[in-house]
Amino acid sequence: MMVVRDKTRSEPPHEGARYTQIAVLEDGVLVEHFVTSAASASLVGNIYLGVVQNVLPSMEAAFVDIGRGRNGVLYAGEVNWDAAGLGGSNRKIEQALKSGDYVLVQVSKDPVGHKGARLTTQISLAGRYLVYVPGASSTGISRKLPDTERQRLKEILRDIVPADAGVIIRTASEGVREEDIRADVQRLQEQWQGIEQSATDLTSKASGAAVALYEEPDVLVKVVRDLFNEDFSKLIIEGDAAWDTIDDYVKTVAPDLLSRIERYESGEGPDVFAVHRIDEQLAKALDRKVWLPSGGTLVIDRTEAMTVVDVNTGKFTGAGGNLEETVTRNNLEAAEEIVRQLRLRDVGGIVVIDFIDMVLESNRDLVLRRLTEALGRDRTRHQVSEVTSLGLVQLTRKKLGTGLIEAFSSTCTHCAGRGIVLHVDPVDNASNASSPAKKAETGRRAKRSRKGKTDDVVVARTPSHPQGEHPMFKAMAAANGHHEDDEDADVNEDALDDDALDEVEEVEEVEEIVETIQSAETPDNAPDQDEPEHEPASAGSNAASEPWAERAPEAAATEPGTAEPDAPAATPEPAAAAPEPAAAAPTRPRRRRSAARAAGPPVEH
Repeated sequence: MMVVRDKTRSEPPHEGARYTQIAVLEDGVLVEHFVTSAASASLVGNIYLGVVQNVLPSMEAAFVDIGRGRNGVLYAGEVNWDAAGLGGSNRKIEQALKSGDYVLVQVSKDPVGHKGARLTTQISLAGRYLVYVPGASSTGISRKLPDTERQRLKEILRDIVPADAGVIIRTASEGVREEDIRADVQRLQEQWQGIEQSATDLTSKASGAAVALYEEPDVLVKVVRDLFNEDFSKLIIEGDAAWDTIDDYVKTVAPDLLSRIERYESGEGPDVFAVHRIDEQLAKALDRKVWLPSGGTLVIDRTEAMTVVDVNTGKFTGAGGNLEETVTRNNLEAAEEIVRQLRLRDVGGIVVIDFIDMVLESNRDLVLRRLTEALGRDRTRHQVSEVTSLGLVQLTRKKLGTGLIEAFSSTCTHCAGRGIVLHVDPVDNASNASSPAKKAETGRRAKRSRKGKTDDVVVARTPSHPQGEHPMFKAMAAANGHHEDDEDADVNEDALDDDALDEVEEVEEVEEIVETIQSAETPDNAPDQDEPEHEPASAGSNAASEPWAERAPEAAATEPGTAEPDAPAATPEPAAAAPEPAAAAPTRPRRRRSAARAAGPPVEH
């Protein structure tokens, strides 16, 4: 089924301009899409009397002005050497063309990006049932036709094709009467004679400007001409302009298909694309990731050189069997979907597919055969190459018109299409990774953010606190009366800065360490709060096993093992000479923890 819709643009700068969309559905699934407008008309098929601007022998190409802004490219392989009067094998493009020459060219490929239009001097005119090739000496018949039909068409062409031209029979000619084929050949022959006469007249005038001699009909007419046949159940049209164009063409060329044309009047209801869920399928086709029915995924990336497709299992885990069977089933499903996406997106050029690795050679052949069978439904020219040593499948496909991405996208004004934003200075990726947008917070920090914390990054400054006023000590003092359902708990927590809160979260760990230390201490070893802390003694000293208390000088002198044999007895210092308490008293819990861990169990004497 084919569906056509006329629509008005709703976004600037072309707001209010009209365009036409054509969708081709197979069993309700969108497989091809075309869009046309006055501003984005395709140049493929147009014939120009161009002017050669310069010839590059090193590239074996010539740049030709066709009057469309950017110059087109004519490669040596597309030059008609017979028309140029050059024969033999030693033929060079600089011998056939030079700057300022007039040359009759036809556009074979639209300009894409920075690449100009591809040109050829081998002219061809497309009709409904065949393609007329002036100057050719052979005929060709589509391989999709059965042998009996091919033989019938050969006999017909033997009588109706002129001697100075060739034809290529299309699949639409299957079962067509000889009179219809003869009329198609005659119409195209007259059309070519008119083009050739115009080129001769303009060349004699030597005006020096490129001129368009023939322009292909609108994409709407081309699609109906090339696709719409007896295989389609119906053609649904919404829009007065589209209806008038198609109705006039079908009445003239294929009146037997008039009964399959329907006009859709939406009124106050949904339009024809919404009824057949075409807009929904188009939106999915514009995504980079494509979901397979079983849960696998395709990731399609387009580059300047090629299009790359990556196949993943995604959510597909298989239904029994082993890993090889699961991977093979996913690849078989991906092969058919890849071909549908290539047709729908109208991807042209080189395509590289990275299927999931399979161990068995028979499974790899099965996937490649399924891909080839699916490509058989694609009407454009394609070729599947051999699998590379890395297991990649390569193929080439000829583009039909404007791709889906090109039709519904524009280059980003910030990154110019690169997908990244460049900065003058190096970017701190570490800070970006730890930012709230990059890293999800959990626990108490997430709880604070849910209560209205702003996204701005605030640098925390921990103030110096007097002894005994540190937030961690205050929290330890109130720990015994704390309850989980206390309403003021969250409020007090929000009042702390980030660094203080980190220490509050360690309160429970510190309490456990303190209890362990207290259980290892004896009552007579309790330190005086006014006495200074001492660094742990050497490894051979028993004082190192009790870091929280300083033993009496007398006991240290009389107990064995407290000092080296030759060391003098320790002399007690007067109390007045004791230094003031250290200013870093708030760090005592951390030092206690490290000291307790280093001390180990008490030493027995």
